[in-house]
Amino acid sequence: MRRTVPDECDVLLREGGIAHIRPLRPGDGPSLHRLVDRSSERSAYLRFFTGGKAGAHAYMDRVTEPDHPGRVLVAAVDGGLVAVAEYVPGQDGDAELAILIDDTMHHRGLGTLLVEHLALEAADEGVRELVAEVLADNRPMLRVLDDLGLPTRRAFLDGTVEIRMDPHPTPGLLERIEERAHEATSACLKRLFHPESIAVIGAGRAPGGIGHRILRNILDAGFSGPVHPVNPHADRILGLPAYATVRQVPGPVDLAVVATPARTVLEIARDCAGHGVRDLVVVTAGFAEAGETGMEGELLRICRESGMRLIGPNCLGVADTGAHLNASFLPHPPVPGRLALMSQSGAVAVALIDRANALGVGLSGFASVGNKADVSGNDLLEYWEDDPATDVIALYLESFGNPRRFGRIARRVSRRKPIIVIKSGRGVSGERAVHSHTAAAATPDVAVDALLKASGVIRVDSVQDMLDTARLLGTQPLPRGGRVAVVGNSGGPQALAADACERHGLLVPGLSPLTRGRLRSRLPASAAVANPVDLTAGGSARDLAFAVETVLADPDIDAVLIVYTPPFGSGLAGTRHAIIAATATTTKTVAACIAGHDGLLDGRIPCYAFPEQAVGALRHTVGYAAWRARPQAAPAKPPAADTVTARGLVAADLARHPGGRWLDHATAARLLGCYGVRVIASTKADGPDTAAAAAESTGLPVALKATGPGLVHKSDVGGVRLGLSTPGEVRHAYQEMADAIGPAMTGAIVQPMAEPGVEMIIGGVAHESFGPLLMVGMGGAAAELMADHSFRVPPLDDQDPAAMVAELRCAPLLSGYRGRPAVDVAALREQIAGVGQLLDDLPQVAELDLNPVIVTTSGALAVDVRIRLAPAAPPPSPFRRRLR
Repeated sequence: MRRTVPDECDVLLREGGIAHIRPLRPGDGPSLHRLVDRSSERSAYLRFFTGGKAGAHAYMDRVTEPDHPGRVLVAAVDGGLVAVAEYVPGQDGDAELAILIDDTMHHRGLGTLLVEHLALEAADEGVRELVAEVLADNRPMLRVLDDLGLPTRRAFLDGTVEIRMDPHPTPGLLERIEERAHEATSACLKRLFHPESIAVIGAGRAPGGIGHRILRNILDAGFSGPVHPVNPHADRILGLPAYATVRQVPGPVDLAVVATPARTVLEIARDCAGHGVRDLVVVTAGFAEAGETGMEGELLRICRESGMRLIGPNCLGVADTGAHLNASFLPHPPVPGRLALMSQSGAVAVALIDRANALGVGLSGFASVGNKADVSGNDLLEYWEDDPATDVIALYLESFGNPRRFGRIARRVSRRKPIIVIKSGRGVSGERAVHSHTAAAATPDVAVDALLKASGVIRVDSVQDMLDTARLLGTQPLPRGGRVAVVGNSGGPQALAADACERHGLLVPGLSPLTRGRLRSRLPASAAVANPVDLTAGGSARDLAFAVETVLADPDIDAVLIVYTPPFGSGLAGTRHAIIAATATTTKTVAACIAGHDGLLDGRIPCYAFPEQAVGALRHTVGYAAWRARPQAAPAKPPAADTVTARGLVAADLARHPGGRWLDHATAARLLGCYGVRVIASTKADGPDTAAAAAESTGLPVALKATGPGLVHKSDVGGVRLGLSTPGEVRHAYQEMADAIGPAMTGAIVQPMAEPGVEMIIGGVAHESFGPLLMVGMGGAAAELMADHSFRVPPLDDQDPAAMVAELRCAPLLSGYRGRPAVDVAALREQIAGVGQLLDDLPQVAELDLNPVIVTTSGALAVDVRIRLAPAAPPPSPFRRRLR
């Protein structure tokens, strides 16, 4: 029998339960027969088209035979097999699909999951169509196949329906898979944040103990369901009956919080599994962060086999203010609000929540994920996307578990709700040595920036920036643009605000003549009515309110920043009331800077102590609004790529060089050619005479370039000679290169001189923990010096190649700069798309440099190419749902 998935995997069912999918094993026969015995006569009839179960038992005998030709998967829940599914390859590329599911597992999405996995395997094996024969009255199975997301054809014959499905992945299938994953994750985490009963295991009597504090916080939050302290050394804690183990708790327990020594946690987790606990929060430290990865893996295994989701270990806990849940040991409970917060760091979480409380920024939900052995930021984004109590999502991240999946989820969520991220680890210390221009520029933090930018996520660098931005996004409408009016009573702070706007790309435009006229008609003669509007220190609260209302009415203003320095004018209290009244009905974005005061006015106007804070929040909000207003780009149509040949080239080269290597020029050019990337013709030479002969056959003049495994930057060592016009010059140049470079030079290539044009660089790098990153920039010998780059995380959408070019400072050179002819930018975009597809398809491409790519009026041509291969595991397929 053949394994049909690379690894066994856990999957999330529609209602949030967990199943385990794996290939059939020789010893599974008895379990399969028990599955048949548990099936109803109706289920057996619908599956096998005959009465009784003899046919079903005979089928189970066949699939467990060593020479059975089918590709068989089984699914287990709580350790027992509950489903079997297979396809059997037939003639002409068809394969027959069959599935049997335990009656108790119907309508939980397990059948859909099994077919998804089988379809992906069938496509990889070259199956043209999956064929399922279904009785016409088996409506549940017909609905499963219809809703799968694969192209289908139907035929009706004698009470049966023949359904033929193309198993090859499509964007439509991915969309349906993402919808189903979202539904399952949301259902799963809803029960975590809205439990009906809680047990606190390790709740002690001492007020300073962590377990005691968690229990106290749960009670103080007003949780309405049963709360059970678990402590073998106490009868009652905080007035509640205590139990020696969770197994002794009367009635069900939805959520268990564990605050006991690490050595006890595994046994406690087994007790929780035996009692039917649905969610486990382990605040205890001493697992993977302390080197105990095996113990953490065993904890996760216990949870997965029993269907529990795990928060932590090494975390603070969870909270949901709407559900009156505070199952954490936070020193101060979060106040209710509309901001959801996830943090990998407990210390950062405490600082964020304490500061948020002081500013009046309330939380809808909170999760401290610690080591995030199971539940991660991706899961929480899925849940908070649909949470009606959440308007803004904030994440403190130290790592990405699955960056590509994060990007897909975040891009979708950001269309509905803003996401603000602090990602630690901006430094590059400790990075592996890199050699190419691209790898030097494309650090992991650059990859993070590119991922977040493409996903519409707002990246900030500090807790203050996060809360400043969250206050604005959570209370104000999104601006239509970046045109800001500054209104206030003091020139200095207003000038600082205007300067900050210009630094951050916001406009402080002159006001319209009509607006200036209205301001001049009512304001004191000493007031400045341009922009900023300066009332001077004597301006009253009434004047300020009029000025704010007037500039808000200007159609050329998108946002108003009110800058007030107390105690001038009408004083702090009067000015606050004036601001509140003047902005009561506006639909434009308003922020206030009241010197020395942070918080909210009237619960809806964010107030900042310093102008730079306000402008920083405005800048992030304007950028997010612009991203959200852009039409959602379609996925890029992959270039006509020969992926079979490309993968074969890579596999063959790694078979010969298991540790990887820098490809020789010819192999690199062949690989690029599979993706439509044009590379200049080259001829190999191994000495002065062969170089001269190659030059004559190529056609003079030529370029001569040294080659060798370690020669990455040939220009730096004198390994490039251009414009050689005679065979003698070529012969002499080769000898000079060989003498200067020494043994590192093992040969050379001879190329025709390329037509002059604009020199660009297209490159890529694969980071071990992050995946591929594509770079485009100004090329040539000054590529690193100019540092003019644009980055994207593949796969690209159909607008990315053009957008990457437009972001470059050197972009004007391509469209005809100072009388030069415009070059073929469309050809450059095609090269970018091809390299992006190559990086997405081939994780073994560790580094790639096309430098330069010369763009002319007639096309784009790579004249120097370097590709380094290295062994790499394939990235997780987005078409295979699985828990990480």
